[in-house]
Amino acid sequence: MSVLWKSLRPLAFQLPPETAHDVAFAGLGAAQALPPLLRALAGRFRVEASSLRVRAFGLDFPTPVGLAAGFDKDARLLPLWHALGFGFVEVGTVTPLPQAGNPRPRLFRFVKQEALINRMGFNNGGAAALRARLLRLRERGRRPAFPIGINLGKNRLTPMPHAVADYMALYDTLKDLGDYFVINVSSPNTPGLRQLQEGTRLAEILDRLQQRNQGRRPLLLKVAPDLEDHQLDAAVAQCLDHRLAGIVATNTTTSREGIPADAPRRTEEGGMSGRPLRVRALDVVRRIHRAAGNRLAIVGVGGIANAEDAWECLRAGATLVQIYTAFVYEGPAAARNLAAGLRDRLAAEGFSSISAAVGGEN
Repeated sequence: MSVLWKSLRPLAFQLPPETAHDVAFAGLGAAQALPPLLRALAGRFRVEASSLRVRAFGLDFPTPVGLAAGFDKDARLLPLWHALGFGFVEVGTVTPLPQAGNPRPRLFRFVKQEALINRMGFNNGGAAALRARLLRLRERGRRPAFPIGINLGKNRLTPMPHAVADYMALYDTLKDLGDYFVINVSSPNTPGLRQLQEGTRLAEILDRLQQRNQGRRPLLLKVAPDLEDHQLDAAVAQCLDHRLAGIVATNTTTSREGIPADAPRRTEEGGMSGRPLRVRALDVVRRIHRAAGNRLAIVGVGGIANAEDAWECLRAGATLVQIYTAFVYEGPAAARNLAAGLRDRLAAEGFSSISAAVGGEN
């Protein structure tokens, strides 16, 4: 944690969590509007090292450290995330139509546990607005030089039998603007969504998207940490059968393990992220890698707060890692610290690249 953020965090944490998020976005947006400041930030926060470069599902990543979906749903701060040292960003979850999400309050901090519970409910401006923003970035030459993933989800009011149509509409609207796409059927905050992780419903979504995609863009599936082992194995098999490029492991959890029983707000509905999720997310990464080997790239996410966590996830089989809650608690230097720590760990362990270290524990 940087000295500046250490002094600012207590002030930020006096605000309700979502209010603090909105205030931070306003300030970061103002910084993003100043190209000289962006260049200065990049000079301070970007870690450039050949050992950190990763090639995964046909794309080149300057570092393996990404920003997970949910933080910048509407792609408002992409140049800023690049300047702060991220190697890629996943925007969304985006839905075909705009939606406000669940009523506030819907985001809750557990500072001692470095955890969050959220029930945001896919609040976003919709696919058309996201398309317009990404086009403007490209037309103005401001699209950052790293991969941009787009996380796809269904609208809350779309009946479950018609869910596949939402995913198809999203792909059709955004197919030329995402470097890769993630099929999100694992959020706990859209009623019934997790039913799409299994069986014929998942098979239909994957089959239809792959038929439309025809290999143009990498498609990945995001899975829940709450799946039983046999359910996870079945999801991996579906990904292999439908020739997906990878799996994002994991989404938030409905478990409250790691949060004290007497903690205020512990019983709030929603998905938990942060440090308490780390062990389960790591187990899921490990199981996927053992089942799929190099046939599926794994993006490890869940409880990663420092370079040691990221290293453990890579050794368990992840090719890339993402953070979300760590950015809230560690501040703007989070991506730089992870990347620098991984660079140093690679050198200390005698590896010339991330890819050489992936899955080494198995």
